[in-house]
Amino acid sequence: MSHTIFIDGAAGTTGLEILDRLTGRDEFELLVLDEARRKDAGARREALNAADVAILCLPDDAAREAVRLIAPDSGTRVIDASSAHRVEEGWTYGFPEIVGRDRVAEAQFVANPGCYPTGFLGLVAPLVKAGLIPSDWPYTVNAVSGYSGGGKALIERFEAEGDIAFRTYALDLSHKHRPEMKIHAGLKHGVIFAPSVVPAYRGMVVEVPLHLGAMSPSPRADDLRAALADFYAGSHVIAVAEKGDTTELLLHSHQAPSDGMTLHVRGNEEGYHTRLIAVLDNLGKGASGAAIQSLNLMCGLTETAGLRL
Repeated sequence: MSHTIFIDGAAGTTGLEILDRLTGRDEFELLVLDEARRKDAGARREALNAADVAILCLPDDAAREAVRLIAPDSGTRVIDASSAHRVEEGWTYGFPEIVGRDRVAEAQFVANPGCYPTGFLGLVAPLVKAGLIPSDWPYTVNAVSGYSGGGKALIERFEAEGDIAFRTYALDLSHKHRPEMKIHAGLKHGVIFAPSVVPAYRGMVVEVPLHLGAMSPSPRADDLRAALADFYAGSHVIAVAEKGDTTELLLHSHQAPSDGMTLHVRGNEEGYHTRLIAVLDNLGKGASGAAIQSLNLMCGLTETAGLRL
């Protein structure tokens, strides 16, 4: 059985990466609007209502508008790659490992997680749920990403200026990713989020440093690593690194595309301090790869079909 897919916003970075992952897959039939009709509201409405699944790769306001264009009786299911619906009632958060694969598979409306929250939640949510780290802790998230995460404007800026070595932002301590981090991790407090960008096209490192000795009861890094390994046992998308002895993690300027994520738990000898670190592709598991993973589940297909793992 073929599933009809319409990507609204297929010309953007996320849309192009999704198209690339769907190339050659005969389980799907793509509805494509030519350049003249791509921004025509009538043509978009027709395509949105004709699709089995619509994937929205749009700015937040445009994504909300697209959802309004879908008739309630159309049967169209939606994956929204924007941040418009990630904490909205009636939407399923598209992180199958965290919310459950069955929930995503059965959902009509799926909100793709943000790239930074994917790393944070992948590390923190299972540990909070297990009671190993507290839900009322003041968590800090330090993260660095390739510049493609900022969309066309930031891509053009980095490539045009050519000499930007580091960019930190959200210095007003407000960022649209913070609500989904708090809500989907089950936290009492909002996180302090410190995102940065480096001159690499893709790739991302998300870190949550913890002072375990100040928590009660005091967990140990080995306990956290074991709990994450158990939680993701059998996953072909998320891996938990062994204790190991490496003293560095690298983000290369020309990272290969990847739809997986690797989690690291590094602690000091005394066990009082730990660094929870997620390494992923902001365009893979952080965006397009996650959308394809949800699409596979919603269409009753193998979860990892078409993913780069």
